[in-house]
Amino acid sequence: MLDKINSDIIDAMKKSEKEKLATIRLLKGAIEMESINQKKELSNSDILNLITKQIKQRNESIIQFEKANRQDLIDKTNEEITYLKHYLPTQLSNDEVINIIDEAIKEANAVSMKDMGLVMKMITPKISGKADTKEVSELIRKRLKF
Repeated sequence: MLDKINSDIIDAMKKSEKEKLATIRLLKGAIEMESINQKKELSNSDILNLITKQIKQRNESIIQFEKANRQDLIDKTNEEITYLKHYLPTQLSNDEVINIIDEAIKEANAVSMKDMGLVMKMITPKISGKADTKEVSELIRKRLKF
């Protein structure tokens, strides 16, 4: 994953894509900082989690930009999100997520909200980086309320 990011930096430099280059450099810096903080080299899974966190932060920024009526910053941030999503695996469709949730509920014999943690624990490895966990937890809540 890190090799892909490095090659994309070089590619963006060659093509003079300033916004893309800036976004990818910020991502690489965040990866290096996290690697230093954890005192180890990050795995691809760690990098995916970091990219997801970066996207989440930018989505939160968009909400603030909308309140301030700053369309220019909204557009720039959406462009950054597009560049970052390029590194995530193909996202699961809503139907696929629901099927995974239903299988986990059935396998865990979940019947109430008390079982939500167990269901979430079972599906997290299957959806990691492929679906928004906030949306998934909402779907689980709806499913467990029968």
